[in-house]
Amino acid sequence: MKVQVCIIGGGPSGLLLSQLLHLQGIDTVVLEKYSREHVLARIRAGVLERGFASLMREAGCGERMDREGEIHNGFDIAHDGALRHVDLRKYSGGNAVLVYGQTEVTHDLYDARDRMKGAVVHNAEDVTPHDLKSDAPHVTYRDGDRLVRVDCDYVVGADGFHGVSRKSIPADALREYEKIYPFGWLGVLSRTKPVSPELIYARHERGFALCSMRSQVLSRYYIQVPLTDTPDDWSDDAFWDELKRRLPAEAANRLITGPSIEKSVAPLRSFVVEPMQYGRLFLVGDAAHIVPPTGAKGLNTAASDVHYLCHALIAHYKKRDDAGLETYSQTALQRVWKAQRFSWWLTTLLHRFPDHIAYDDKLQDTELSYLFSSETALRMLAENYVGLPF
Repeated sequence: MKVQVCIIGGGPSGLLLSQLLHLQGIDTVVLEKYSREHVLARIRAGVLERGFASLMREAGCGERMDREGEIHNGFDIAHDGALRHVDLRKYSGGNAVLVYGQTEVTHDLYDARDRMKGAVVHNAEDVTPHDLKSDAPHVTYRDGDRLVRVDCDYVVGADGFHGVSRKSIPADALREYEKIYPFGWLGVLSRTKPVSPELIYARHERGFALCSMRSQVLSRYYIQVPLTDTPDDWSDDAFWDELKRRLPAEAANRLITGPSIEKSVAPLRSFVVEPMQYGRLFLVGDAAHIVPPTGAKGLNTAASDVHYLCHALIAHYKKRDDAGLETYSQTALQRVWKAQRFSWWLTTLLHRFPDHIAYDDKLQDTELSYLFSSETALRMLAENYVGLPF
């Protein structure tokens, strides 16, 4: 098989890049380790920045998103028994975010790839990039007993934190930055009406909590738990009782509970690898960086990578201009680190750390008090939350 760009990873980043390049006449193939059913069963965040939503429309995949997505003009921060509202439109120059589940995004991208007869290979085993520093890289994978070779001009690693792409780069060619947080999020998906029309982020002495949604009849809730906890440690009743304890009474009293559809514990990590390119290999999304989910920046930061790399590849093939490819890592990392800073700040502001002392608690109280007393601070929060420009 011969293509111009071989994309490893069939999640939203890889599919979106493939779709955008296809529309420009650039030939791609997407290699995905798992089945389509497995990919579509993943439950992920669903707060989309304006930049990501624009990319979906550019890719011809935004019709259902715009029809079914929930526009959120703000969110609430719960603290000390009260809800304080952050008006995103007011403090970010009229911008908002769109709540639309990542699973739905992936469905839409698969549908678009199908319509255009895009090449997406599922159950691709033992995917291995080769000759990445040469002018003629290739990728091999196994299809049952058959070894398949894909010759290409460029390889894109969009296969996540545990994927093969980053591991194909020699360790001495990379520098890793990592922070492991001493807690996780226990998440519950339930077929219940959301407690609030917009998200609620709660800081409480018992730990952080988040009330979010997938639709008007599907809710997603989280509570901070120790890393040693597992979903089996928490019955549905225990989860709902703990969530109510961490919410102000006005929210707890209107919370509708029900059986969990899905329950999982996610550890929190910050991670960045530099550079995001090696020879003819370019890393995108979780293959290069991870953020805590507090600020909903994971998928959105991957989208900015897709934006920069897509335009760089288009310039290469349409204009023989390689400036964008040569500076891809530097350009992408500038925005990556800004998303890292925001996610770290919001996580530190709202969570209860195991080694917290009274001094730390007072600083959190003071930071929240300052936030809601300063329009400058609220603008900083709002412009980062809706998404910095690409």
